[in-house]
Amino acid sequence: MPRHDSSLQSQNPISQAQNSVETAHNAVTQAQSHPTEQTVQQARHSIEHAETALSQAADSEYPEPVQQARESLEQDKQALQETEQNQ
Repeated sequence: MPRHDSSLQSQNPISQAQNSVETAHNAVTQAQSHPTEQTVQQARHSIEHAETALSQAADSEYPEPVQQARESLEQDKQALQETEQNQ
């Protein structure tokens, strides 16, 4: 029986970017729910990490999922800015 190697997917730049964007989304949601300096800082850091991952995935032969992740991240960046302004 063939063994499924999940490490291949985890090494995929698109998957890494999507995971990073999802992590950033969760961090922004946490900052919105509990707006403290710590949660806002964590969200900023997660967004920076996601931007780096998206840059690394930008040269992919599959631009659509990268673009969708980038758009999602932009929405989260705006939400975080609003949260920071309301603090």
